[in-house]
Amino acid sequence: MNNNQSMPGASRALTMATFAFAANFAVWVLYAVIGLQLQKSLQLSATQLGVFFASPMLTGALARVPLGVLADRINPKHLFSLQMLAVVPALLILPKIHSLQHYLWLGLWLGISGASFTIGIRYVCAWYTRNRQGTAMGIFGAGNAGAAITLALAPLIIQRWGWQSLGPIYAAGLLVVALLFMWIAPSATGTDKTNQQNKSGSLTAYLKTIGQLKVWRFGLYYYFVFGSFLALIMWLPQYYVNAYQLSNEQAMAFSLFFVATSSMVRALGGWFADRYGGRAVNWTVFWICLVCLFFLSYPPTTMTIHGVSSDVHLDIEINLWLFSGLIFIIGIAQGFGRASVYKTIYDYYPKQMGTVGGFVAAIGALGGCTLPIAFGLIVDLMGIHSACFMLLYAVLAVCMTAMFFANKADRLQQRVNDAQSHNFLDQD
Repeated sequence: MNNNQSMPGASRALTMATFAFAANFAVWVLYAVIGLQLQKSLQLSATQLGVFFASPMLTGALARVPLGVLADRINPKHLFSLQMLAVVPALLILPKIHSLQHYLWLGLWLGISGASFTIGIRYVCAWYTRNRQGTAMGIFGAGNAGAAITLALAPLIIQRWGWQSLGPIYAAGLLVVALLFMWIAPSATGTDKTNQQNKSGSLTAYLKTIGQLKVWRFGLYYYFVFGSFLALIMWLPQYYVNAYQLSNEQAMAFSLFFVATSSMVRALGGWFADRYGGRAVNWTVFWICLVCLFFLSYPPTTMTIHGVSSDVHLDIEINLWLFSGLIFIIGIAQGFGRASVYKTIYDYYPKQMGTVGGFVAAIGALGGCTLPIAFGLIVDLMGIHSACFMLLYAVLAVCMTAMFFANKADRLQQRVNDAQSHNFLDQD
């Protein structure tokens, strides 16, 4: 097969996989909408709300590792279908629960939908050549727009038919998507052969690969570009309500804009990663986000300057539109970053996208679990809404430090290898 060509049926496989991933992502972030209502009805603190948001994120993160290994060993199309069917009963149970504890338990079940990314990325990779992987994975990753579907659709469902109808309607929708995927999505001709080869690999070999420092470094990058994206999806609606006194509908509209734009540019980010390299795109993304987070971290401040004849009062605050603009820029950058990280992973581990990709995705999704809790804790502790962005600034600083030293080590190793290849250094 020509290096610029994909396998026959690739477009149909990518379309159906992206469609299925969007449906799963819509289910995974459903608690972002429910949380607004529960915060008022159950009188939740910021920390309790963070725990509520984290429950589906936790399962979505942890399930990515075993399902990633399975996707390398069995037909990912079949695994994708079974995963969707497993989530449907949880949605049907949703109208039956009323306490925070029950919501937390059910959230763990709904979180299985978050593992769909690992299965889907393994399924998509089988259809495209190396030089088109970034674009293909970027298009598939645009299924993150499923969160936008929930932010737009769920409030309308609640307004028209009430809270009790939300779970059953989503269950019916996910079931239809699962059946369509089973019927229309093709099975890659090379999948069975590749899976058979992967079955011969021992668990020790998988653990050895996952134990590499490089894999953990990729996971750290993804923790920010994807984990913080997930955390912001869950956190932004209530942030707009509490920090800027917007209505629930207005908060959803602003959050929807962030999610939709960040999701849709992921395909463009994949193209940039193919053209300029994943590492270069990542580094640019981090710098852009660092600058934006610096301004977002600044809390509303009133200063009094004692002048010669009178006092000068200064009010410094990030207003609603500037805040939304900075969040919009961060979302765009994160969309590019999510695509470039997976392009980089494929460059190093093309035969282990299920295992390595699943592990990196799990670390990233843990950001969606741990960051909302951390947001709640730091907001309750400091009493400042913007404290959550101070925390994100610190997380990004760690990522950039790790990337700087990793790039420096890689350049040094490259010079050593070049010197050895030209006999400038003793091979022994």
